[in-house]
Amino acid sequence: MKINGTHYRSLWWNHENNVLEIIDQRWLPHELRIQQIARLQDLATAIVEMRVRGAPLIGATAAYGMALAMAEDPSDANLDAAWAYLEKTRPTAINLRWALDRCRRALQPLAETDRAEAALTLAHEIADEDVEVNRRIGENGLALIREIAARKPAGEPTRLLTHCNAGWIATVDWGTATSPMYQAHDEGIALHVWVDETRPRNQGALTAWELGSHGVPHTYITDNAGGHMMQHGLVDMVLIGTDRTTRQGDVCNKIGSYLKALAARDNDIPFYVALPSSTIDWTVSNGVAEIPIEERDVRETTHVQGKTEAGAIESVQLTPDDTPGGNPAFDVTPNRLVTGLITERGICPATPEGLSDMFPELARGVE
Repeated sequence: MKINGTHYRSLWWNHENNVLEIIDQRWLPHELRIQQIARLQDLATAIVEMRVRGAPLIGATAAYGMALAMAEDPSDANLDAAWAYLEKTRPTAINLRWALDRCRRALQPLAETDRAEAALTLAHEIADEDVEVNRRIGENGLALIREIAARKPAGEPTRLLTHCNAGWIATVDWGTATSPMYQAHDEGIALHVWVDETRPRNQGALTAWELGSHGVPHTYITDNAGGHMMQHGLVDMVLIGTDRTTRQGDVCNKIGSYLKALAARDNDIPFYVALPSSTIDWTVSNGVAEIPIEERDVRETTHVQGKTEAGAIESVQLTPDDTPGGNPAFDVTPNRLVTGLITERGICPATPEGLSDMFPELARGVE
């Protein structure tokens, strides 16, 4: 997608300097900073500190991490050590482990002398695949938006509500939940997107920055406003992403997603989740009971970063000095609250049968 008319991916390989370059998302939406990464340790730090974030992007970044590790030491011991080191960086998003497993399977049979080049080639493939998968997710979600738009009175926009940032900056390009929005806008469908702030890290500001850069009409609202908007007929569809989806169709997404699903159900509003198949964890059935929920630094809840009137980016404390904080980063929406899953192959029910019919070769052998 574009920033001020220039096309960017969220990460790319600098062939001249032989390093990975990323957009450091900690400074968005106020400042665009590019970081070069040449060492595995620095890449792991970028994932932990959410310089890169979003399940698909974390997976692609991890693949480049394996390539950096193999360039330094292509031994069997380092292959396993790099896998273990990166796997610990973020516990909830399944794309991380999916990419690491794919890299290790591909590299293990190779001679050590061939691993560095093969690992980098594979990382490029994973990044390019992510772009195409998200484009196709957008095509499939676009069909839903077309249906809603066709029923709207002339001149009235289709109104979507989204939570967190499942945009191009959370993937390599296009995004998951935003891909249908971009494609609908480009087709000329009138849209308006309600963008949840998504406390505590306010990733909704990233979505607003993305949509604004692409010219999509939107409004940034507080997390607690969504139910009110639905009650008053101002939301036609809720569309979010997911960091992990169970084989029965439960979805784990940024904290607060479950509350949006409950409000959507109470107001008879469709609640769709956009995801690549790499986000499906076929080893997990009950998301509430089985998915590990990342507990992040409480400072994210007690402090907030923003831009002052003077233009400086600063952090300020919100809470009393002695007040403890809690910071569960995700919650799980049970499949009964999900209208459908928008994947690269099409839209399916959020059920074991729906997922296995859509991806039979992946579901094969799952109990």
